[in-house]
Amino acid sequence: MAALDWDLQEMESQHGKRAVVTGANSGIGYLTALELAKRGATVVMACRSPERGEQALKRLRTAMPGAMVELALLDLGSLCSVQEFARQELANGFRLDLLINNAGVMAPPKRVETADGFELQFGTNVVGHFLLTALLFPALELAKTARVVTLASIAHKRGRLRFDDPQWTRDYDPMASYAQSKLANLMLALEMERRLQQAGSTVKSVACHPGVASTSLFITGEYGFVEKLVRRLASYAIGLFLNSEAQGALPTLFSATSQLAVGGGYYGPQGFREMRGGDVGVAQVRPQALDSDDATRLWHLCEELCGVRFLCDDASPRGEETA
Repeated sequence: MAALDWDLQEMESQHGKRAVVTGANSGIGYLTALELAKRGATVVMACRSPERGEQALKRLRTAMPGAMVELALLDLGSLCSVQEFARQELANGFRLDLLINNAGVMAPPKRVETADGFELQFGTNVVGHFLLTALLFPALELAKTARVVTLASIAHKRGRLRFDDPQWTRDYDPMASYAQSKLANLMLALEMERRLQQAGSTVKSVACHPGVASTSLFITGEYGFVEKLVRRLASYAIGLFLNSEAQGALPTLFSATSQLAVGGGYYGPQGFREMRGGDVGVAQVRPQALDSDDATRLWHLCEELCGVRFLCDDASPRGEETA
């Protein structure tokens, strides 16, 4: 894979654009929101925690006085919260140019369920973002050239879909469950582009990954003292030897703004095994992520779990709730 001729200094003006960034209170989400705001976009920082959201909002406004930025509460682990966020966003009547599906949960040591009874990683990383995209789709279509950017991971390479038990009710494995969720994110992003093209939509679906970056994913969660210490040391080492948060945000910003990013593309760092490097290029997609039958099955599963029909193969409405 070769690096593409792009860097942050070449990022185009985002004046007049509206962007929603999930998980914008820290890490890659915060830096994505900051860089978009610097270039004139109106940015909605969609955060689960009111306290951390307010802190991030204050931090961004301090770094970028006059930034057009809003804070909105969004818990991707609650379908009701996703529905309420989408209702409020659509009620504004604004077009939505960028939807950055960034928020995620990584490898909680014990199996945890969302408010709707889904395994936390599958429910948050996959189902919550699927519903959010489906419900916000009318606003995306208003923008004519909108993009949905989905964050996957190099962990997808070892991921497998457990259609017989996607919620990991048996033999819960933290990292295997995480890898499944990231594989699902990538598959849904690719399947979305196929369906967008079939529907004749001008919206583009683009996927990316940050490599191995020092983000709050490594240290946020309910861990014992020893594991918290180990994770903090690992996060420090990753930032020192692999990718910082700023480097990890580059593929997201490229996917969201560059004319070189194509619908159905998957982008990431070009350093050692795609784990590090400031250069952004086409990332490797493992064969299991290209299985079209599994992608269709996964899409229908998410529709069922969310209670929506979205970009259907027939002529039915797009983004319509079924219950």
